Amino acid sequence: MANWTHLSVKNAITKIKDEEIVLPVIQRRLVWSEDKMELLFDSLLKGNSFGSIICIEEEKESKPLFAYRFFTRDGNNVASIEVDELSKTQWFIIDGQQRLQSFFIGLTGTFNGKRLFFDLLSDYADSEYDFKFAIKADELPKANKERVSGSVSNCLWYPVDDLFQRLSITRKARQVAREIIKNIDVEDDTQMDIIETNIQDFFDAVFADESVGISKVSVNKSKDVIENRQRIVELFRRLNDGGTKLSSYDLVASMFKGFDYKMEHFLDTVVAENVDIGIDQDVLIKLLLILNDKPSKEMSDLTAEDAEFATSNYERIQAALKALKKFLIATSNYNWFSAAKNRSAIPLYFLTYHIFHSETTNNALENMFDRFDTNDKNCQDMAVWLRLSLLNKVFSRGCGWIPYKTGIKKIHTVMQSNKGKLFPKDMLFRTYDYHPLHFIGAVNETNLNVFDQEYVFYLIYNGQPTIRSEDIDHIHPRSLLYAAGVDESKINNIVNYQLLDSGTNRGEKNGKELFDWINNRIDTENRQGYLNRHFIPQECELWKTQRFDEFFTERAKLLTSKINASLW
Repeated sequence: MANWTHLSVKNAITKIKDEEIVLPVIQRRLVWSEDKMELLFDSLLKGNSFGSIICIEEEKESKPLFAYRFFTRDGNNVASIEVDELSKTQWFIIDGQQRLQSFFIGLTGTFNGKRLFFDLLSDYADSEYDFKFAIKADELPKANKERVSGSVSNCLWYPVDDLFQRLSITRKARQVAREIIKNIDVEDDTQMDIIETNIQDFFDAVFADESVGISKVSVNKSKDVIENRQRIVELFRRLNDGGTKLSSYDLVASMFKGFDYKMEHFLDTVVAENVDIGIDQDVLIKLLLILNDKPSKEMSDLTAEDAEFATSNYERIQAALKALKKFLIATSNYNWFSAAKNRSAIPLYFLTYHIFHSETTNNALENMFDRFDTNDKNCQDMAVWLRLSLLNKVFSRGCGWIPYKTGIKKIHTVMQSNKGKLFPKDMLFRTYDYHPLHFIGAVNETNLNVFDQEYVFYLIYNGQPTIRSEDIDHIHPRSLLYAAGVDESKINNIVNYQLLDSGTNRGEKNGKELFDWINNRIDTENRQGYLNRHFIPQECELWKTQRFDEFFTERAKLLTSKINASLW
């Protein structure tokens, strides 16, 4: 049975400051954006409902059900703590963290290094209250021309934390308004009236109105601790279905942290160390299940033993991921998995799996690729599997299976049966053939165009991290080739594509005979470098449109040689 308490925002903030309102370890981190926080303050002043807050009340001198953390003043992560006995009664927020955290930051702190500002000339008559985050007020708009007729259009941005602090001391809205008006030399009667009204509205919404409804859920401490934790995590899941929804992996993370509070530090640390290769919380949670040979385990079946696997293997998991990163660097694949590119994590799962389950000791694991040697069959087979799988789009939709279901299941079966052995490249390729996938195991002059175009460019241009479609250019101009009757399959083919150099103006090259472009636009001293970079045949006669078929054949050989050199 739940008991209700109503507080003003000011009183809620006081309880947060006094550490009477805290966050259980199962709570995710702050996920709201600046925009959402700003809109929350607008809703508050309008008097709109912003939903109830749900908590569990833990009594003084009791051992709380969960480890907990305090609210953040600046949006940065705060580590949870575990205590055997509470020094005071505390409310553990199960639902409403994002709202309370937004109030706490807006009224007393910063977010992304920015303070929250309130436009004291907001159009209160039309119930439009403007709040914006900024480092300084002069970064914000000087006017708002969308206001209704009759109101002032200029803005007067004032720090919310200063306003909150001053009102906390005086508890008199009119006095604070007059002080502000005097300090900034406002003389216009209309503007003075607007400022006074807006500050009064702010005071009423934050200090006077008991708009924060808190429902306290009771916990039967006579029941098993794990049973109670699971009950609260399930309540947490259901409550969040109606708010800022948790992803399935947010829920898994909450369950893990409910079993063992050390999982919070584990997740935060490992993600921070590997975010550069796209390993976020979701990817890490899935990786943990795969490493524990439970890639298809349902969330409802998670146990404390699953959390124990992660925390007890923390050092080895961390070392395996460091080794993975060194492997990606050694094989020139690090830039491919840049976090900004949002690549499939499936190959990272199983490369890490192979490293983690190798017979290498923890102390040596991190350094197993420090001396990457092309004669090392294990390393070479890992590299070939990764490159050919990426070329064949094995981890992308439309390849012949569902990568994140069937793909993970099939690959895991092979990997599990080869723990501690050499990397099972050939067995994995046979799995592709058996399924069957659209898999081609050898690159030659005739099949270059069937492979993943972006990864082909990545290999050709030695791991260039950013490859944009607008940078792809026809080497022999399309218009000239069409006019010459060249088959379209050759015109729009990767063999006739290059990436524009950063200094190349598309307009200058557009439609020009390649022979003329190179001879007239590429400096003699830079010409050889240009030809080598783009794998353009050296024989200048092949740069003429009438010799395109020969150009196509020769460049296909050059590209094939380049790609195969990286494969084998």
